[in-house]
Parts: sequence; structure tokens; C-alpha cells
Amino acid sequence: MGAAMGATAIAIIYSPWGKRSGAHFNPAVTVTFWRLGKVKPPDALAYVLAQAVGGVAGVAVAHAFLGDRLAHAAVNFVVTVPGASPALAFAAEVAMTFVVMSVVLGLANDERLAPLTGVFAGCLVATYITLEAPISGMSLNPARSLASAWPSGTWTAFWIYLTAPLIGMLAAAEVHRWRRGSRISHCAKLHHQNRHRCIFCGEGRTEERLAA
Repeated sequence: MGAAMGATAIAIIYSPWGKRSGAHFNPAVTVTFWRLGKVKPPDALAYVLAQAVGGVAGVAVAHAFLGDRLAHAAVNFVVTVPGASPALAFAAEVAMTFVVMSVVLGLANDERLAPLTGVFAGCLVATYITLEAPISGMSLNPARSLASAWPSGTWTAFWIYLTAPLIGMLAAAEVHRWRRGSRISHCAKLHHQNRHRCIFCGEGRTEERLAA
């Protein structure tokens, strides 16, 4: 499952849609880039709403195809619930999201490594699901947890998955701002080096950005 989810994240980031939109698919990511001044408030709100609706719709489609197999007690819509104490699950979610966003911000602002940002992010997701899922249920994403909690009716410790990713990623943003000063994140796109005009900063191809 870890390999499948990590590969899915990488595929989305490098897909034509991901290259155009920035491939956030996580409200915590969008809010973090908003905090860094890279996403306008109306756009951030639209992204968060789209992420929530998309997650719920995705589970609904899966349920339509899988039926009772997705609702079975052993699966329960793949809901995220703590496997350890709530405090430990909360700490784990904060730590994981802090590392993910730190890696994304660090790589995205390195001209040589920026094209690999999505690969590193996907590999982290795969590793976390494989090793950490028994502790916190492995969310990293409020929209992902909402999408499973809604149809299952299981809201156990949902506050963890709503707050911990935001705290972890916003903390990473503050560290990034402290380290780089005025030279903060170039853009909110996870994959900027492509032919699609950036909807956040307005720049086009990589060579045009470098020339500027």
C-alpha cells in the first residue's frame, strides 16, 4: 500500500493536471504556501474546497465500484484512526508533515534538484505509510481523513488529522522563512519546470524563468 500510494502521489505531481495546478491535493500544503505569500486568499480557499470535495468524491466512486468490500469492518473506508495513544499519533503527524514540507520547500528552491521534488515527496509518503501507519493511521492530509470519516461515520480523534498536518507544515514554513529571510519559496507549484504557464506566479517555461 505504501508503494502504491507513493507512486500515485508522484504520478499526480508529474501528470499534465498536476503540472498545471501545482498538485497540492492537501489543504495543509495550500495553507502553508498561502502563509508564505505564494497563494492568494481566494485561490487558497478554492483549492481547499476542491481538495475536500475531490477526496469525498473519490471515496464515493471507490464505494460505487467496490461496494461492501470498502465498507467492510476490516477496511472501513480506510479511515484514519490512531493505532497508539492520541498524543503519540498527534506528535507523529506533526513530525511527518514537518519533514515533508521541509523537503518540498528545500528542493523546490534548488534549481538542480527542483525537478525531483515530487519524487522525494512520493518516496516519503511511501515510507511513512509502510512504517508509521500503525501509530497514527497515516493521514498527513485533512482532506484525506475527511473523505474517509464522512462515509464511515468514524470521527475518532479527527481533530488530530485536522490540526497536526497544519501545525507541522506551517512550522516548516516558519523555519524556511527564518533560514532564507527575504529569499523565501519561489512559487507554490510542486513541479515548476514544465511547459505550463504557472497559475501562481505567471511564469512560463523554465528557460523563461531562468532568463528573467
